[in-house]
Amino acid sequence: MSAEPEELGGEGTTRPNRVGRVLRVDAKVVHVDLDGTTVQASPRGSLFEIRGEQKNPITVGDFVEVGFDGDPIPVECVLPRRNYLGRVASAHDPREQVLVSNVDQMFIIASLSRPGFSSNRTDRILAACNWHEIPVVLVLNKLDLAKEGEVEAITKTYERIPIQVISSCAIDGRGLNIIADRMKNKVSVFYGPSGAGKSTLLNHIQPGLNIKEGKISKYWKQGRHTTSYSYLHPLKMGGYAIDTPGIRAFRLFDVSGSELRDLFPEFQKFQGDCHYVNCSHDHEPICGIANAVENGTFAQSRYASYLDMLDEARPDMAYDPDDVVMGETEAEPDA
Repeated sequence: MSAEPEELGGEGTTRPNRVGRVLRVDAKVVHVDLDGTTVQASPRGSLFEIRGEQKNPITVGDFVEVGFDGDPIPVECVLPRRNYLGRVASAHDPREQVLVSNVDQMFIIASLSRPGFSSNRTDRILAACNWHEIPVVLVLNKLDLAKEGEVEAITKTYERIPIQVISSCAIDGRGLNIIADRMKNKVSVFYGPSGAGKSTLLNHIQPGLNIKEGKISKYWKQGRHTTSYSYLHPLKMGGYAIDTPGIRAFRLFDVSGSELRDLFPEFQKFQGDCHYVNCSHDHEPICGIANAVENGTFAQSRYASYLDMLDEARPDMAYDPDDVVMGETEAEPDA
């Protein structure tokens, strides 16, 4: 994984930096894998000066160059990213927070109960992955707690996009082999709300990871944060898995309303019926998307998610994190 340092030559010869992959990022220290050995390194101050609109200059999955001298040794630079996933950092920080980088696929882990499935949250992450060109698999976890017809309704909605939908249950093992086969020799991100079962699934897919698993609050019926930072785990089957902290809010960074339309692939089938070429699918009198929602050929939940994100994309809309905290959403029997 890392570049081998060259032998020292004569006087004045300098050793080239070593290349490693970031496993974890703490407040002041970065954990870097160098040929199977984990070392701690400290980012150079210059990395924070060139980050632009991004909050964090280094994230899990980055390839970085590290030096030899210092305690801890320095991170000299971040190599160009193949891709990454970002979002608005917070209500008080409009910069982009980079969550992971250089990944092959995203598993959106959405539990069917405790906490319940949220189409709003799922659609936001899907749109972000489309924006950053990251392939997605939707995992409907806790199959043993599903309501009658719920799995079929959600699956029908998201297979229309189309994306792969896998139903899983760590208790009896359903779906785990399908997930594991998809993960072989790839860098996979497990992303979703606290309590959805991300860590539990990974612990069952590769016993011995010993990732801490959380319990569900009986009062809130939501998960408590047990994973407080993202971590890149090497897999025996080949590849890596990135376990991430649970999310409550997700807002796309720097996506305009016209760009947002392209992040909902199902629109292509219906927007030819819109009267206006640049139809926003919001208020126009003749809109193919609105008609499809009305006659049941386009999922109402997906359309509601689009309108929420469209409002946020407008410059006159203030960002209130309470407006994008995603709660439970019932499955649509007609979706």
